[in-house]
Amino acid sequence: MPVNLQAPNPLDLAPVAGVTLGIAEAGVRKANRKDLVVVRLEEGTAVAGVFTQNRFCAAPVQVCREHLAAGSAVRAIVINTGNANAGTGADGLARARRTCASLATLMGVAPEQVLPFSTGVIMETLPVERIEAGLPAALADLQPSHWGRAAEGIMTTDTLPKAASRQLTIGGKTVNVTGISKGAGMIRPNMATMLGFVATDAVIAPGLLQPLVKAAADQSFNRVTIDGDTSTNDSFLLIATQRAGHAAITSLSSEEGQALQAAVFEVSRLLAQAIVRDGEGATKFIAVQIDGGRDEAECKLAAYAIAHSPLVKTAFFASDPNLGRILAAVGYAGITDLDQSLIEMHLDDVHVVTQGGRHTAYREEDGQRVMKQSEITVRVDLKRGAATTTVWTCDLSHDYVSINADYRS
Repeated sequence: MPVNLQAPNPLDLAPVAGVTLGIAEAGVRKANRKDLVVVRLEEGTAVAGVFTQNRFCAAPVQVCREHLAAGSAVRAIVINTGNANAGTGADGLARARRTCASLATLMGVAPEQVLPFSTGVIMETLPVERIEAGLPAALADLQPSHWGRAAEGIMTTDTLPKAASRQLTIGGKTVNVTGISKGAGMIRPNMATMLGFVATDAVIAPGLLQPLVKAAADQSFNRVTIDGDTSTNDSFLLIATQRAGHAAITSLSSEEGQALQAAVFEVSRLLAQAIVRDGEGATKFIAVQIDGGRDEAECKLAAYAIAHSPLVKTAFFASDPNLGRILAAVGYAGITDLDQSLIEMHLDDVHVVTQGGRHTAYREEDGQRVMKQSEITVRVDLKRGAATTTVWTCDLSHDYVSINADYRS
């Protein structure tokens, strides 16, 4: 069961002017399931994205990068679940391009104006004929209110759809920010380990979109981990339709730019945290906060060492306060001149470690009390400087093994 996560209420997801979404059942892998999503973008929309740093990246990631680099105005997005089209060589690239060409023909745009995304099983041939057959139904289904249905249409091992929305006022005009994401396993930050799409009708200089999507990823999807595996298909797209009617934002440091950035960050964080809460087999949502680093980079080293450790994650699943495993992870994180005699550690309100050793007031029953909670914060202070960072992870359960052992069956 997801950790304190509920399916989004479609009525809470604000439409974004200039964006319509259509969903179809194409039978990409299984019959009678939503598995094909088309997103139509009106003229004048600006798009930017960040993608997986896995060098064995999927065909759609390669095609997306090519189309964005070409500079054509993006008019459509096509997403299929059930097949990742990764590890498929030249044939996979041809099938991704054929998907773009087929949708482009139906919409009357150029193939370079279509971005393809795929998620699912790796190293299997993309059934492009089924996708092509499903495109007319997806186009006929296009509606501005279909964010919730689209969130369902991109799920793989997710148990719940993931969507979030926020509104703000800029120049007296209401601005909407709405997004969806998918992901439950093969999650490790090295961009944005999942598929994520956030759209806004804000009017913003197109050149600001790339730094904004990168900053949003760094504040959200790049701070989550479930199992330490970086996917082949990870993609995070930011869309600005320019239709809210306010004066254009020309600087992210302006008051208007900061307000929009805060809303995009919040939606992105909610989507990223929803992925962790719905982690495969997860029973606990864990925030790992590292304080007192010399810089954020070494804080991240320590945070991810804890968050990736199977020993730490299984201890949380068992509610076993075997907390020396956390200290061990900090020790091997790669901070070569770390002084262990300075380390402080808290588990929520429980002071576990002081000056590198067990706090005299710490009682194991206090640690166990915290570890039985569904939401837990681990705080480690390195006492080396003023830098800090937080990442989010989950425990590692028996069900994680079962889900991944049975994934292709």
